[in-house]
Amino acid sequence: MFIPLIIGLIAFFILSWIWKRSRTLTRDCRWREDRQQAGPDESFFHCVTCGAETRLPKGDEPRHCLRGQQ
Repeated sequence: MFIPLIIGLIAFFILSWIWKRSRTLTRDCRWREDRQQAGPDESFFHCVTCGAETRLPKGDEPRHCLRGQQ
């Protein structure tokens, strides 16, 4: 009787943690795409908060903070 409730609560907390983590990976970064600096098959992004820059394949967006990795 209590087993489904316990399993449901555990699943809820795990899924909540995963959702929160995926939304906060770039919490301090404010990425802006610069199409003038991008190549034909890539996207160029610049963070206005920390100054990080990255090039990604066209259509992708940065998902991680790159602060201190330059």
